[in-house]
Amino acid sequence: MSSSLSPIPSDSGLDGAAPAVVYPPRPVVLVIDDEPGVRESLRFILKEDFEVLEAPDGAAGLDIIRSRRVDVALLDVRMPGEPGPAVLPRILSLSESIAVILITAVPHVRTAVEAIKAGAYDYVVKPFDVDEILALVRQAAQQRVLEREVLYLRSELDRAHGFDELIGRHASMVRLYELIAQVAQTHATVLITAESGTGKELVARAIHRQSARRGQPFVAVNLAAIPDTLLESELFGHEKGAFTGAHTRKPGKFELAHGGTLFLDEVGSLRIELQAKLLRALQERQVERLGGTRTIPVDVRVIAASNIDLREATRARTFREDLFYRLNVVPLSVPPLRARKDDIPLLVDHFVRKYSREFKKEVRGISRSALPALAAYHWPGNVRELENIIERSVALATHPVLQMEDLPIELALHEAGPAGSEREPSALTLKEARERFEQAYVLRALEHEDWNQSRAARRLGVHRNTLIARLAAWGIRSRDRGAVPRLPVGGEVSTDQATNSTGLA
Repeated sequence: MSSSLSPIPSDSGLDGAAPAVVYPPRPVVLVIDDEPGVRESLRFILKEDFEVLEAPDGAAGLDIIRSRRVDVALLDVRMPGEPGPAVLPRILSLSESIAVILITAVPHVRTAVEAIKAGAYDYVVKPFDVDEILALVRQAAQQRVLEREVLYLRSELDRAHGFDELIGRHASMVRLYELIAQVAQTHATVLITAESGTGKELVARAIHRQSARRGQPFVAVNLAAIPDTLLESELFGHEKGAFTGAHTRKPGKFELAHGGTLFLDEVGSLRIELQAKLLRALQERQVERLGGTRTIPVDVRVIAASNIDLREATRARTFREDLFYRLNVVPLSVPPLRARKDDIPLLVDHFVRKYSREFKKEVRGISRSALPALAAYHWPGNVRELENIIERSVALATHPVLQMEDLPIELALHEAGPAGSEREPSALTLKEARERFEQAYVLRALEHEDWNQSRAARRLGVHRNTLIARLAAWGIRSRDRGAVPRLPVGGEVSTDQATNSTGLA
């Protein structure tokens, strides 16, 4: 296990010296079970990969957690005194970073689902399979180690560089952090190219916060959001009486950003004539207000951004080539969310915490059954779209863990498709779309009823045997508890045949 853990740098290494490498200690597993034989068996299974601690009951386990770092807790459901489900929320109140795996002698699906909704990582049934429990604990511990690495990296970056709300540990994001740190130490003009919703302004703010201009204004202008008739006045200002409605003198954004940073978002939307005036301001470092007669010197660092390829725009003669080269001194690219889907759990956690505080809701996270739907979605709106979905889900949530039913149906339709399929729902045949919707609808009914098949069948208006047969056709078993249904790889289920065999249409 320890060989698979990533080393953590002991310092940022930005001064040119090679940073020392410190490997994290072995993950700590706490076994809370009243049976000495069970504790001894688990110690024997886990001791090669983990430091194993033991507690005979919940109270003793809580005492250990208060005094020691614990990564994974194996918690027996039935114990003298407080049972496992009662101890679970007390563990999480002490440390939400602990992965709690319940141990039960009775495979009761409802109890397991309730525990997972309450924050448990997973559960195992006695007598447990050695390979299964070892793999499960390894997975849980590795997830916690990665989370700590991310928190460490984020704290170091925030302390040294001020990366605002940029979130991600994907290689493309780490490279972006490095480039931001380098370019921030210069006064060079930066051009950020990225799709809408990726966080271009966050990148610009991070550059400003790390630069020598950090104590001066950061002025952001979305050029695409300002009417053409007002753009020149917004950028360069106007004198009193310059046009109808100009009752007072108004400084432009260049003047307001004097000494600091001016962020020009969607610069590709500028009219050709305004592109010429922007080029002049960049070259001469001075502006002239609309209706004015004197030039005003300005000292600004310009960071521009575009969601279109400006090089292609220059070939199409919709963007001035000389302005492009003036802006493209240091090019930066922000990866789209679909190219770094490993960061989705981190982003979800960030937004859940953010909007739980904002809405004063007790929402702690999202169920594992919902994550595949987020990973399968194409995210045309990138991080902004993900934030919007989590904001809406937290606002409407009625339980502490977001479930599949809290997410938009479009996500379920994407997730229910064939593995590896990239087609949008609108590109499906009617039969395929019908199959996807049916799977997503059945899944939501099952999750709503805690995977009780009888109640879910009544909710769906079908016989329980019909539901069981349909789940079998999709390869879903009740013990999958939240596995997201998929169409068979390499083929499709005939709706007519499915209807004849199961009665669900």
